[in-house]
Amino acid sequence: MRQVVQMTHNEQSDGAAPSNTQPEEKNFAVGLKSPLTGWLTSLSDVPDPVFSEGILGKGIAIDPFDCVVSAPADGVVLSAHRARHAVTLRLANGAEVLLHVGLETVALGGEGFTLHVAEGQTVAAGAPLITFDMDLVAHRAKSLMIPVVILGEGYALTPVRTDRQIAAGDDLFTVIPAAPGGAAAVVTAPSAAVAGTSKTLIIRDPDGLHARPAGLIADCAKGFDARILLRANGRAADARSPVKLMLLGLAGGDTVELEAAGPDAGPALNALETLIGGFIGTARGTAPATETAPRPVTAAPSPHRPFFSAGESAEIKGVQAVSGLAAGRARRLILETIDIAETGAGAALEAGRFESALQQARRDLTDAIATARSHNRNQAEILGAHLAFLDDPDLIGATRGLIADGKSAGFAWRAAASEQIAALRRLENARLAERATDLEDVERRILLILAGRQDDAGPALAEGSIILAADLLPSQLTALDASRIAGLCLAEGGPTSHVAILAATLGIPTVVAAGPDVLRVPDGTPLILDADHMTLKVNPPADILAATETRIQRRRDRAAATRAQAGEDCHMADGRRIEVVANLASPSDALTAVANGAEGCGLLRSEFLFLDRDTAPSEEEQLAQYQAVADSLEGRPLIIRTLDAGADKVLPYLGLPSEENPALGLRGVRASLWQPATLRTQIRAILRIRPLGQVRIMVPMVASLAELRAVRAILDEESRALAAPCAVPLGIMVEVPAAAVMADLFAKESDFFSIGTNDLTQYTLAMDRLNPRLAPAVDAFDPAVLRLIAQATAGAAKEDRWVSVCGGLASIPLAAPVLIGLGVTEMSATASAVPEVKAMVRTLTLERCQAVARDALALSSAAEVRAMLSSQWPDA
Repeated sequence: MRQVVQMTHNEQSDGAAPSNTQPEEKNFAVGLKSPLTGWLTSLSDVPDPVFSEGILGKGIAIDPFDCVVSAPADGVVLSAHRARHAVTLRLANGAEVLLHVGLETVALGGEGFTLHVAEGQTVAAGAPLITFDMDLVAHRAKSLMIPVVILGEGYALTPVRTDRQIAAGDDLFTVIPAAPGGAAAVVTAPSAAVAGTSKTLIIRDPDGLHARPAGLIADCAKGFDARILLRANGRAADARSPVKLMLLGLAGGDTVELEAAGPDAGPALNALETLIGGFIGTARGTAPATETAPRPVTAAPSPHRPFFSAGESAEIKGVQAVSGLAAGRARRLILETIDIAETGAGAALEAGRFESALQQARRDLTDAIATARSHNRNQAEILGAHLAFLDDPDLIGATRGLIADGKSAGFAWRAAASEQIAALRRLENARLAERATDLEDVERRILLILAGRQDDAGPALAEGSIILAADLLPSQLTALDASRIAGLCLAEGGPTSHVAILAATLGIPTVVAAGPDVLRVPDGTPLILDADHMTLKVNPPADILAATETRIQRRRDRAAATRAQAGEDCHMADGRRIEVVANLASPSDALTAVANGAEGCGLLRSEFLFLDRDTAPSEEEQLAQYQAVADSLEGRPLIIRTLDAGADKVLPYLGLPSEENPALGLRGVRASLWQPATLRTQIRAILRIRPLGQVRIMVPMVASLAELRAVRAILDEESRALAAPCAVPLGIMVEVPAAAVMADLFAKESDFFSIGTNDLTQYTLAMDRLNPRLAPAVDAFDPAVLRLIAQATAGAAKEDRWVSVCGGLASIPLAAPVLIGLGVTEMSATASAVPEVKAMVRTLTLERCQAVARDALALSSAAEVRAMLSSQWPDA
């Protein structure tokens, strides 16, 4: 141990002001201009907690439309990062503003960036600071978003209206000193000086001490009653100043000395040593955990975002989650926040409160699962996933640790849960990222119990309400009176989220990922929600609204009639046989499908047996479940898809390697052949299903004949081992363009084809269907996709193989004419869509379908195909 010495004159110029010096009087406001043209968004929307949680300071973010970042005001360049991706300016009133191009761009090492200024240079508003290669950065960085942050806590910002386009040079916000005497908070020495301590550390992050770790260090340092300095390269910086830390210019491998004096000097140094030691590669991964509770996500819109005015019309595009058409009035749902105290009333008391809340939540969920299991399997499974969170050792352990450190039970639980929620949202795996909402639901359940409150039964809804929200927790949706919900439109969310699954179970037309404009719609506004066309029409013209309501009523009348005929076999108007079967994911689904008139199962997603567990299901367990499905179908055909693991279906027990692009990695059949023992077990279970001849096997994501031959070899071996009395047909899913292009060769060795239009579309168009920005364009009606379907059916016809469609396109009645015209003879739809698809098929002739298909193939876009079909079948 040794005393912390006073900084030298040179150190003072680069670090914090000495404690006996008062800052220059600069008590005036400075207006900032937008540094470039782009989409203005809240800082809380930035997918990095260092920015979104305000660790560095207050500000906004801009999604750029151009590539030159200019000075937002007159100032002096305090810092120009060696990676050329960030500049910090000191404004005339002493405020310091950071402009940071993209996220995790420090790892590019300056590639794609041109810096136009140097440290110490005076610049005028509008002067260029950084030029960047937008294409390069967009492809290699985590995000293109540009945070504009006022560093520190000594300044206030005027309100900003976000979620709009802003041009370079437009007014952005005004920076106002928080108190007379200047805004830069002066960090004084601790009130009770004690002997100082020091530690020497090596910066192990190869990207050095850039904005992100600097912000985390500053945030950590503020929690201790100690004056903490970092010394390196002949300079010293106050640990509570991110700018001063960045000005040290520390690179990977550099040595830094930490010094602290004050009552908390020892714990402060220990905490910072742990934090800095955890910065290995954090720019490319997850930030080290801190004890600061992340701010909870709220569904409330920004108070500065204007509502649509009365009568103002708009059309909002989103992503289809549940097919359907609805007309009604807007009903906005905002999740009420739960206030909690940070400091506990004693570790023992808070620990007891937490354990009691856990037990109560377990009892409540167990009871709810038992109730739901008899009438809503999906809800029961979702609640089961929620129950599992309550036994997560990391989540529970982190909460108990924070309670032991003096935090309240509510604060500790929220902090631990929020950290995991943020980690889930950062995942590139869209399906896992959507599970963050489930953890939010569990987080809220515990907080309500701790607060001695119960969620009410949901707000009263008027008949025909169209629910609008940023996102919904599953518990929010189940608390509502579904009979009064006409539709659901969410600003966020995804098509495979649990809320989307519940909405499908309830038959509620749903659009997700529709963006922040959803939150601008006032309660009571007339709306048309067209999930099939992925649009929400705000204040539609009265005649359009009336016509839509008429269409909906005709659909209801037709649906009642079709349900009465649903059990009959499906024939076209000219007598040709078209089978309409169902996509299933459980034995209970089979009962629903048969009740709706399904003539069999065209796709049993066997993943329902493999997900959300620690080990693969045994042969006996699989056989029991498959046999239950077969029994429910009462002899109707059953096609079982072998395990489609990989990409968004992560099964840790398979031991699949980590991949940069899992959608193009070990997916589907490739994953099965990677672990052939799992495939053999599944095939043996399928071969034992009775009665003989009911079952067929389908292999997903086949791209080469070698893959099909490898699976057939395993099937033949297991059939001989079991002395199977008859061969089980083996087909492939056509969902990779290669399979469609090579269909004539595949048809020689595959017993049938089933076209998966969801994946076929995203691979054909090179667009991720789970990406909210791209999803509206990922449309299976695209002529490029239709041409591949035509190629697949033509190849199948050469060997007299039948072709089914089991993707989302088969559930849209309007698609039936095109698919049949292209040569499809079976459609596998969602159970709820079966009656309407059968009703549509019964009105068609092959001659008309073939003419429509020819017309569709000659068009240039999905929109043109949809328009052509809608003009001929306006009520579909």
